Amino acid sequence: MPVIIRPLRPADQAAWRGLWTAYLEFYGSTVDDVVYATTFERLLGDDPQDYTCLVAEADGKLVGLTHYVFHRHAWKIENVCYLQDLFADPATRGLGVGRALIEAVYAAADAAGSPTVYWTTQAGNMQARQLYDRIAEKTDFIKYQRSVA
Repeated sequence: MPVIIRPLRPADQAAWRGLWTAYLEFYGSTVDDVVYATTFERLLGDDPQDYTCLVAEADGKLVGLTHYVFHRHAWKIENVCYLQDLFADPATRGLGVGRALIEAVYAAADAAGSPTVYWTTQAGNMQARQLYDRIAEKTDFIKYQRSVA
């Protein structure tokens, strides 16, 4: 099954929403409709502070997505790239969709002169970590976060 990686298009909204919903459910999360609408609008915009979305398409159907953003870093002159979301339809796992999406983000970072692409995942996400261990270096950093009610 050949996979095409391409930018998100306005006509992709329903398929994108289905994939992103599945991704959020995997992590036990949900968002309101206004977040879906706002995020989709931002993904299609041209503000460099907003996330970019690439999708994986196979046989005319979206089977994966990634959201990433470039941002400043106090330890580097160049912007770095944060890959926030990565999801492949479970029916396509093991077929290279996740790897193709990450490699497309790597290519975008290279084109932008960004020296670093980084992301986080849950410790128990072993299937994804098998891929990540092959294509990136695991760091010693632990994520902390303040949540506001």
